[in-house]
Amino acid sequence: MKNPSADGHVHRRFAPTALMLGNIVTGCSVLAPAGMLGELSSGLGVSVRDAGLLVTFGAVMLCVGSPVAASLTSRIERRTLLTATLAILALGNVASAFAPDYASLLAIRLVMLAVGALYTPQAAGTAALIVPAEKRGSTIAYIFLGWSLAAAIGLPLIALVASRYGWRAVYGGIGAIGCISFLLLAWRLPRGLTGTPVDLKTWADVGRNRLIMLLLLITALQMSGQFVVFTFMGPLLTRLTQADADRIGLVFLLYGVFGFIGIAIATRIVDSWGAYKSSLLFAALILAGISGWALSAGIYPLMACSVAIWGLGFASTNSMQQVRLVTAAPALASASVSLNTSVLYIGQAVGSAIGGVLYAGGWLYGSGYVAVGFVALALATLMLTRPLDALKPQT
Repeated sequence: MKNPSADGHVHRRFAPTALMLGNIVTGCSVLAPAGMLGELSSGLGVSVRDAGLLVTFGAVMLCVGSPVAASLTSRIERRTLLTATLAILALGNVASAFAPDYASLLAIRLVMLAVGALYTPQAAGTAALIVPAEKRGSTIAYIFLGWSLAAAIGLPLIALVASRYGWRAVYGGIGAIGCISFLLLAWRLPRGLTGTPVDLKTWADVGRNRLIMLLLLITALQMSGQFVVFTFMGPLLTRLTQADADRIGLVFLLYGVFGFIGIAIATRIVDSWGAYKSSLLFAALILAGISGWALSAGIYPLMACSVAIWGLGFASTNSMQQVRLVTAAPALASASVSLNTSVLYIGQAVGSAIGGVLYAGGWLYGSGYVAVGFVALALATLMLTRPLDALKPQT
């Protein structure tokens, strides 16, 4: 790593917060369609399933873009790279607000997310450069608080604004927030930060690391299961419980608020509990919440409570995965975290595609049980990593 500029010490005190705010913008950009599928469907004249493909195809672009972008940009100074990524996300959302039709919106989204795939893994890798080793776990968890806030505040607001002012207003609002986040990050992130270059040997080393491979499988299974339901949560609530826009917004609010609580707990316990035990706790909460959704399908209060329990684990498990990848092999962190983000989006693409088939086929109750199957497999795989975690090199 290059030495940062002389004012870097002052900036480092605020840099994690600036990185976290960038994750809010990234999270809202990725999750936005899920919060307004009905409005996108009616406004663009397409089916709910086709509107859901904005999530599926966007996730495909993200999963391809993350490792490719990591390789192509690994030598670029972090401040330049991250601020440029946020600028493109902001412009992409503004352009989305003016998209004339579905095809145009999808094209803009694919281009925007091809670049946006950089932000989350590179933000996590940058955190490892600006804090001491003993603080990496809590700092990475804090940076991923941005995704929880995107769910806690962003999704309910997206559902509320879209139901009252339309989907174009949502994209315009995310674009404006992205511009603010860009300026804050440019102001606070130290100059001169560079990570370890990512080359073919790095990817080969990642592939030979059994712990990393199992962690990637866990990410894929967890996200596949969750997005079977999450992508179509609003339409499912409407068809299963006749929930209106306000009641759907309330469920998204519960999901996000409890996600915020979960990540706050994770930030406090990960350094003392360790990432494995923390991961186990939050993965079990996801399984409990999705099981509750499946078993109580059609009963709004119970489904809402289940979503709250699920929310406790949603963002927390992802941040714990990042922590475990960074600590499993610090020298491979740039590649492994980028690959984890790619696998995360593979899970989103697989889950949303399966959810779309189930929704279109009228298997509304079955989607919850399919989600439970994926998440249960993820939890079982997680338990297999404990002995490997104990053998990882100490840093």
